[in-house]
Amino acid sequence: MPETFLMALTGGICIGLAAVFLMVTLGRIGGISGIVFSAVKNPIEYSWAILFLAGLILGAFLFHFISGHPIPIFEVPIPLMLAGGFIVGVGTKLGSGCTSGHGICGIGRLSVRSIIATCTFLLLGFITVYLRLHGSVA
Repeated sequence: MPETFLMALTGGICIGLAAVFLMVTLGRIGGISGIVFSAVKNPIEYSWAILFLAGLILGAFLFHFISGHPIPIFEVPIPLMLAGGFIVGVGTKLGSGCTSGHGICGIGRLSVRSIIATCTFLLLGFITVYLRLHGSVA
């Protein structure tokens, strides 16, 4: 239990520091969906976004390499994963951001819109898990 707490605390501190660093150095919100969009839209102009995303991926692999924890295996069919990613992408466009942008950066800036968005994300997540575990959703 203490190891899990320390890993979560360290991860949260790293995420917070990365968000602050991005805001201080580039004046950008650390919303991952916006960063991905910028990197795809214009990779030359937004090379920082590509480096940021590479850091996320390399950081995860580095964590697993150093800690010895196994890399999670997702037993979900690729088409289903792609469909889920597409739906999340549409949702982030409709919601003007994602959980990282609203939940980490927006709440930290006391944005009412971000607080409402994050509460909505959490509520729908709770409902989805409940229906998946106790309802008729397969």
